[in-house]
Amino acid sequence: MADLKENLHTDHMVLNMGPSHPATHGTVKFLLTLDGETVVNLETEIGYLHRGFEKMCESVTYSNVFPYTDRLNYCSAIMNNIGFALAVEKLCDMKITERCSYIRVVTNELARISDHYTNIAAAALELGALTAFIYFVEAREIVWDLLEKVCGARLTSNYIRIGGLMCDLPPGFNEDLNVAYPKLDSLFEDVDHLLTKNRIFIDRMQGTGAIPLESIISWGFTGPCLRASGVDYDIRKNEPYLCYDKIDFDIPLGKTGDNFDRYLVRMEEIKQSLKIIKQAMRDMPDGPINVANPYLRAPSKPDVYSRMEEMIAHFKIVIDGLKPPVGEVYFPTEAANGELGFYLVSDGTGKPYKCRVRPPSFTMTAAMGEMCQGGMLADIIPTFDMINMIGGECDR
Repeated sequence: MADLKENLHTDHMVLNMGPSHPATHGTVKFLLTLDGETVVNLETEIGYLHRGFEKMCESVTYSNVFPYTDRLNYCSAIMNNIGFALAVEKLCDMKITERCSYIRVVTNELARISDHYTNIAAAALELGALTAFIYFVEAREIVWDLLEKVCGARLTSNYIRIGGLMCDLPPGFNEDLNVAYPKLDSLFEDVDHLLTKNRIFIDRMQGTGAIPLESIISWGFTGPCLRASGVDYDIRKNEPYLCYDKIDFDIPLGKTGDNFDRYLVRMEEIKQSLKIIKQAMRDMPDGPINVANPYLRAPSKPDVYSRMEEMIAHFKIVIDGLKPPVGEVYFPTEAANGELGFYLVSDGTGKPYKCRVRPPSFTMTAAMGEMCQGGMLADIIPTFDMINMIGGECDR
């Protein structure tokens, strides 16, 4: 026995995990140190995806940044559009119309639902629950059908404009929503019944990925992962923007901050987003969707084709771009994964002097080592799933 102990190899095993879909999304790689199947250490490398979003923004006009924002978190592109537009509007001290504000809230919450459907579906699939994945992908397709009716695109929308919107809601959109609600509720119940009390799903999720509240705050967690730890912070409530201060909705909170609580918070947020959409559609005011100043918001095509002043304004705003006053702003919004903020610096020209995005998933990806340390190798998958890292916004 003494000889066995002396000669038994007990060195830790060092492994590269990823980059490979679906286990490690995008270009992410984990450098693992394992003691058997127990994670002794995990180092995260986000890899090289570099598309240079922030640098590209310096070479185009403010309006031409929108297609780039679509490709940050592409699961909820309109939320990125809205965050950037609000930052520019703050820089210009611009007040959008009431109808525009309500329509932005409706499309914002549809995008949030789409993001949560995608996240929960993918997490279920990677734990072997294919049926739940199919149900929520079907629900996501219904939401994308609605967004397609609004702006003609399903994934990368390019719908929001500085000072307004590309177009108004289509005729009969409220009826389309009313047709969709029962289908979405039915699919939600199917997934809820499949997962929430499923013994295998609970064993894989409960008690995994949790770290102390002090670490959660120190790392800069926001969104569902912060609220799953019991912190009642949601920018829509704490620093209201658009018309969120006029809408009644609840902020779901967890207690333990583990992966199961993160799942439960997202499930409840889907219900709350539908509640927000119904109220916004009920209270939707009439009126214009764009600010009246043609030098801030590109005038409509009929005006450009029929009035000389609007044609000149259109030419100037396309060629030279909107010219905010010299200054800098930061505007935070509550995206599906947490605080999405844009920091802009203007030098008075039609192009941003500096554009910096604060993506919610970047800080949480950095905390993967602490969240997984001491857990099992298999626990890495649900933990990485429930922070919902999106390569496009995490790209530095």
